[in-house]
Amino acid sequence: MIALEPLVRRHVERFGVAERAFQAPGRVNLIGEHTDYTGGLVMPAAIDFNTVAVVGPTKGGRSVIHSVDFKKEFEFDASALPEKAKHDWTDYPAGVLWSLKQSGVVTPQFTMTLQGDVPLGAGLSSSASIEVAVALAALALAGKSMALTDVALACKKAENGFVGAQSGIMDQYIACCGVKDHALVIDTRDLGSRAVPLPSDVRLVICNSMVKHSHAGGEYNERRAEVEEGSRALRAANPDIHELRDARLEDLEEARGSMSENAFLRCRHIITENVRVEEAATALAAGDMKRMGELMAEAHASYRDDFAASCPEVDLLVELAAAEPGLIGARLTGGGFGGCTVNLVEAAHAEAFRRDIHSAYLERAGIDAEIYLCQAAAGASELTLAK
Repeated sequence: MIALEPLVRRHVERFGVAERAFQAPGRVNLIGEHTDYTGGLVMPAAIDFNTVAVVGPTKGGRSVIHSVDFKKEFEFDASALPEKAKHDWTDYPAGVLWSLKQSGVVTPQFTMTLQGDVPLGAGLSSSASIEVAVALAALALAGKSMALTDVALACKKAENGFVGAQSGIMDQYIACCGVKDHALVIDTRDLGSRAVPLPSDVRLVICNSMVKHSHAGGEYNERRAEVEEGSRALRAANPDIHELRDARLEDLEEARGSMSENAFLRCRHIITENVRVEEAATALAAGDMKRMGELMAEAHASYRDDFAASCPEVDLLVELAAAEPGLIGARLTGGGFGGCTVNLVEAAHAEAFRRDIHSAYLERAGIDAEIYLCQAAAGASELTLAK
């Protein structure tokens, strides 16, 4: 968690006045990968890493966003926003302001200081954390209010339409609506959700492979295109199938001849993953951690083999975790092609698990991994400034 008071002091030193502050968390997805843009089910948890946005008035006639993490500033006219992405960190706040403007939300000129501790490029949704924190700040500056699900949709629109990453709604939704000590089962078709408690004697351990990924990169969007190819073939074969969520494995087999083998495999992953999310929610609600671990293992194998979105380093982390005492389940989490594994570990073994995995991964891969012990956190909120 970012400490608020030092950030407020930094903002005041740079800009003179701090009026309000907002935070939004990162997330880890326990199960349900690449289902969220096909009307499917996901089960993420917000984590206690976040982005904080401190805002205030501007002394000049232009707006300024200062990024502590990038040590850079973005100066612009809030009434004449950039129309194209620059392909750097400024795309996320600019995209959110662009998206909100299309909903009639226009901010006065302002100053903002941003800082986050969600690891960049690790698959823990640093981008959605930034987007949601900026969105809440922008709404406050404009004197507007918006339902949290609509905030999530506006931020998704920013990422899809401005940044150019064809991600689904999960990251922004959990950043907005996370529940402390719970995972959230989200139905991305109707945006309904239900909270599922995480056992108090279980810890989330996130192992960063240190292999960076980018949702705006080619591999992610290639998978999206392959999924859409398979979905088109399924819709053509069966008019009752509107989204991939509606398809069964039997439907996929019947339409196999109308799609490429890659499209078939990508769709098979998603269809089986939706089933795993339902089963995982049932297992967690019943406290059946053995079954939860089995489902995580199945999900990783499907992500690796059918969706072809893992990498040797991540597979090694999963292999190493399986040999550790106290492990419940381990799998690749996030958009894929690098990033992190999520591990459910018995609390009594969590610290030893972290040390052992770090040491073994350094020895086997030669990589000094970052490993985080996390808790399931609440979603985005306004923070109280000290008087």
